[in-house]
Amino acid sequence: MRGLAPLTLALVLGLAAAPAAAPNAALIEDFTMQPETRWRFFSDAVMGGVSSGRVVFAEDGGRSYARMTGTVSTANQGGFIQMRLDLGSPPPAEARGVRIVVRGNNQRYFVHLRTAGTMLPWQYYQAGFDVSRTWTEIRLPLDSFAPSGGLLRATPRPQSVRSIAVVAYGRDHEAEIEVREVAFY
Repeated sequence: MRGLAPLTLALVLGLAAAPAAAPNAALIEDFTMQPETRWRFFSDAVMGGVSSGRVVFAEDGGRSYARMTGTVSTANQGGFIQMRLDLGSPPPAEARGVRIVVRGNNQRYFVHLRTAGTMLPWQYYQAGFDVSRTWTEIRLPLDSFAPSGGLLRATPRPQSVRSIAVVAYGRDHEAEIEVREVAFY
């Protein structure tokens, strides 16, 4: 580095030491480090429903992912299966949305956020998205998440988010969704 001006040297060293800016800057899961210890599967059976399913963790072409499959039934006032991750810490205060990389069976799915304000088990914020058979990046702005009831804020605050879930919800259908990345952007 001989001959470089001090300012140029500082810039080169600073850029070399700084992490590259990437869409994954707030990546919270890529399913490579024992995801089975962090993700939990739930169904409406916890409230008397009859939906069933499971989550398995797999690898394809060197990339890890979670695969949730099952039968969603609205019988007995049910209608959901989900895989949920409790966050160890809230997302960055500047987070503007949720980013997921998914594929599945050409159906509609949802992301549910629970916050410090969602005290009751049936409270959450929900945003929907559609999947195809091809891995696709989905970005869901926080202001697209609708509260499940009138007692919640209109939009979740990033610093308040406590968990994130991928959910098959609201209608009778066969669920099949694979998730490769979960992040905040």
